[in-house]
Amino acid sequence: MVAETTATKTLEATLAPPTTGKEQRLERTVATYRRALEDAFESGADTQNAVNDIVTPYTLTSYAKDALKSYVPQLRRTYNASELGDDHPVRFTNRGFRIDHSDERAYEFCWRVPQAGRGNAFWIPLRINPEQESLWFDLLNGDVSVGEFRLQQHRTNWVLHVTVEYDVAEPETPDDPTRIGFDIGESKLLTGCACQNDTPTQPYIYDGGRARHLRKEMYTTLKRLQERDVEQWRVDERFEHYQNALTDIVEKASREAVKYAESFEDPVIVLEDLSYIRENLDYGTYMNRRLHSWAFARLTDRIEDKALDAGIPVEFVNPRYTSQTCHECGHIGSRGSQAEFKCTNSECWVTEYQADINAAANIAGRFDPWGESLPWKSAGDDSPRNGSRCDTATGHRTPSRQSRQTTLAAFQS
Repeated sequence: MVAETTATKTLEATLAPPTTGKEQRLERTVATYRRALEDAFESGADTQNAVNDIVTPYTLTSYAKDALKSYVPQLRRTYNASELGDDHPVRFTNRGFRIDHSDERAYEFCWRVPQAGRGNAFWIPLRINPEQESLWFDLLNGDVSVGEFRLQQHRTNWVLHVTVEYDVAEPETPDDPTRIGFDIGESKLLTGCACQNDTPTQPYIYDGGRARHLRKEMYTTLKRLQERDVEQWRVDERFEHYQNALTDIVEKASREAVKYAESFEDPVIVLEDLSYIRENLDYGTYMNRRLHSWAFARLTDRIEDKALDAGIPVEFVNPRYTSQTCHECGHIGSRGSQAEFKCTNSECWVTEYQADINAAANIAGRFDPWGESLPWKSAGDDSPRNGSRCDTATGHRTPSRQSRQTTLAAFQS
């Protein structure tokens, strides 16, 4: 019997330009929801009953009020939020979701916008993402489960996000897989290397220059705009421009990574467990800003999502010393420059090696399909400075097997 797992994705659609009357109703819904959210949050309510007492008088559908009752306590307990942003989307529970389809319309899908009061809901056409069309039809036919859905305004556009869940076959690791390691970095955004018979084979590099340039330009531009005290909409417009460009890079890089893995027989993708990379970074203010502004986890998540859809298993390993260890002999070497690794073991044939490929080969080599620990050799005292020890290459992360929607917030530092 084939094991199954539940995948979660967020479908995105842009509302067709609404009439003046419909847009006013959308704006009233957003304004009312945000007042209710702010009122409930500022009151300190941290239970559903407490939130319910506050939001009941507001002119909102029960679907929006129920979503608030779950979301406000979550803001405090899960996210430890101390203040609210001003761009929160309107959240609805799945009970209020309805769509319709007809291939005779210019926009084939329509969404029924929930409104308070009997008979006040109205329909509006949707411009869907063509790559997600099959899931929209599954949603229409009831073949996938609807979760929460959200409405948000982005400048002149209205956007609908719908969370869906569906069953997929759980990828099984082959008995003798081709291990493919991926190193995510600052210089080279993504470096892949397949290990066949413990030998690095046909490495793959996705250059990070464009992403690095965008991050630097974004930081400088936004800082200057804020120093000039320009109107907030101009800052938001430039921020959205850069984040959309970075989102596009993540999507392309993750798509190419899975395509690279598919070129090998019985592939298994091996990634570093970077669960705590943001918390543990301390390289000074400048480097911290550069590294924190780049969502390492975002690219990891998107590779995992696309691999799941392609039926390729993904495994996670301990990231410690992958950049400093020689993939051939396992000794700790040195990284003299960003692109060069030097092995300090005189008995090893490796003298100099491309550093990112070396790291990717180490990542691939640390996964053992038989579940045994894979310690690495050391040269001298290479124990961590904090006194902790690590005697296995197996990472602690358990893959979530949930798809993540690439959003602009993922890149905020």
